[in-house]
Amino acid sequence: MVDKNIKISIVGVTGYSGLELLRLLYNHPNAEVISIHNTQQTHTDISEQFPHLKKMYNLTTMPFDSVYIMQHADIVFFATSSGVSKDLASEFIEAKFPVIDLSGDFRLPASLYKKWYKKEPASDQLLQQAHYSLADFYNNNATYIANPGCYATATLLALAPLAQHQVLDKDNIIIDAKSGLSGAGKSLTSTSHFVNVSDNFSMYKANQHQHIPEITQQLQKWQPDIEHIQFTTSLLPINRGIFISAYVKINDAVQANQIDKLYKKTYANTQFVRIMSQNQLPNIKQVIGTNFTDIGITYNPDTRYLTIVSVLDNMIKGAAGQAIQNMNHFFGLEESTGLHLLAQYA
Repeated sequence: MVDKNIKISIVGVTGYSGLELLRLLYNHPNAEVISIHNTQQTHTDISEQFPHLKKMYNLTTMPFDSVYIMQHADIVFFATSSGVSKDLASEFIEAKFPVIDLSGDFRLPASLYKKWYKKEPASDQLLQQAHYSLADFYNNNATYIANPGCYATATLLALAPLAQHQVLDKDNIIIDAKSGLSGAGKSLTSTSHFVNVSDNFSMYKANQHQHIPEITQQLQKWQPDIEHIQFTTSLLPINRGIFISAYVKINDAVQANQIDKLYKKTYANTQFVRIMSQNQLPNIKQVIGTNFTDIGITYNPDTRYLTIVSVLDNMIKGAAGQAIQNMNHFFGLEESTGLHLLAQYA
């Protein structure tokens, strides 16, 4: 158990995930952010760029410096865009210095990363040192933690009880995934422009989203016969939130009657997964501002399809909150430390 503050450096602090890390860590009783770093040569007080941090943080953005970080911090968070940490992580990995990486750079093998992210991957030697860590099933002692993506977190938590017991019909796994606009990051595109998002609903990256291999890879660890999933992504006209509708075939009627018990048993000892009453489905508002994933299920005996709805806040449980949950595990803290958050329901 940690009896002192964990000294933290954050790389990529000006993106949504980096700012969310700053917000959540401010009230963490065992955490102290001691430096913030950009990959660009900027030297400004963070509150000048983000006035909401004035009188909260007195930190000047520093250029990236791995030696400085390892000399002054206990752990570093990478909240960078994909394609950045793979070029900056080698010294931390070689030194076995603790890293939690919120980007996708260390979630996949090199060939899959290159195919789905359209970027050159890190070396196999570096990739082999990283551990993909879904925080609610934390079971590792790796010093380089690849934090899961937001869609992947919501989908994997929705399917885990079934995959872990190998009862998924491998040919009937359909996921309809929807995200708020913050999931697209801060870079403006025609797709994310206000006039195209407001009062609108659109599908994007159909069958091409980079979280598809991440989800499939983890499902295969639980149920090896799974080869593919049908996965589509849509953009909701809201700031934040993930809404997953998963449809899976359950052919055994006896087994179908046990599904509710299976979900409750799987998550009985987890702090951040809440299972709704049978046939009650969650909505996004009940998790916004929290580190919870809420899951509801309902079964249609005529079609033999089980509908699973999974909701989370993509900036917290889907990014910064899960990263802190992983940090708490790593340092032997109670996993909910600093993450006691009520939903912003209104």
